Amino acid sequence: MKIETKAVHAGDRKRHSAAIPVTTPIYTAASYIYEEVETLDKVFGREIPGDSYARYENPTNRALEELLSSLENGATALACSSGMTAIQFALTTALIDRRKHILAANALYGATIRMLQSIFDPLGVETTWVDICDLPAVEQAVAEHKPGCILMETVSNPLLRVGDMRRIAQLAASVNAALVVDNTFATPIMTRPLELGAHLVVHSLTKYLSGHGDVLGGAVISDPSHAESLRALSRTAGPLLGPFESYLTMRGIKTFPLRFERQCRNACHIAQWLSQQPGIARVYFPADPKHPDAEMIRKQFPENCFGAMISFELKDAAQPEVFRFMDKLKLVVRATSLGDVHTMILYPTMASHRDVSPKQRQRMGIGDNLLRLSVGIEDPGDIIADLAQAIG
Repeated sequence: MKIETKAVHAGDRKRHSAAIPVTTPIYTAASYIYEEVETLDKVFGREIPGDSYARYENPTNRALEELLSSLENGATALACSSGMTAIQFALTTALIDRRKHILAANALYGATIRMLQSIFDPLGVETTWVDICDLPAVEQAVAEHKPGCILMETVSNPLLRVGDMRRIAQLAASVNAALVVDNTFATPIMTRPLELGAHLVVHSLTKYLSGHGDVLGGAVISDPSHAESLRALSRTAGPLLGPFESYLTMRGIKTFPLRFERQCRNACHIAQWLSQQPGIARVYFPADPKHPDAEMIRKQFPENCFGAMISFELKDAAQPEVFRFMDKLKLVVRATSLGDVHTMILYPTMASHRDVSPKQRQRMGIGDNLLRLSVGIEDPGDIIADLAQAIG
């Protein structure tokens, strides 16, 4: 079944009575009872399927998880209260019975970097940083540190680098490490990391999958070998996404393939236009034939599918000039997120990578003139006109 069809049908139309709802209802109950206590006992013991307590699972949440597993071709999914909760649970699951050492890409979302430094490090989990696009460096780091987990993003935030996931998965397997991949930027349309050898895939549901700026959520999708550990951990810690947010996410996913196709097409037009503007010093976009990972992009992603994220540098600009440019925008939304139906712009130094030290940002290539654009589904000419008047 194609992903466009899965997005519309997976998870829905479960029988709970004589009638079958065409879409999954919102179940708000905190606990559940049965005619016979023996049945509840078997549900608690996981001898038979069923609901008992909302910290364990919820019918609306479970339907979303079935949908997410289907999109990524995973064994199970865990819908969480935020993308950062999802990353934390993915890493914790990966390290349960492995060496407490993470080999992390040196280009990651700023909050992920902060989590590794402020949460995992105090708990005794060491992190080693590596250029995930430099395979010899990754090979050396894996051989030297023998990590329990490798963490990367399919497309890095915000400079849109792309590593060789299949080869990195092989390197992880060589030392029995788990590969955890944040697939938020690429989405299952561009790639499904589990099919390339990853063990756990993370999404911010707030972004492309729900797509309308009204959900805070995250998800972990697991391969079979980590499915039971992920579910057991979630039953104890209770990170589940609420039923209202689960419902909204399912509704958003039904149009996700259509939205993402339009967003990708718009992004190609806008990136090409930006590259021709004298007020723009540099454009970062995977369709650029001079992209440092162009060969890997051709191998790893579908033809002519480059995502809908663009980063660019304003020429001869520092923070004051960046703020003036952003203040001039009338259509493009100046907000801290991405993947919505409307086009959004973010200043990494102020938002996504604010908690990363200036020296580390500099090493990552994030300058004070860098902006990140999440392209929406509007007419591309209207987006370009707004950017043009703001550039001046």
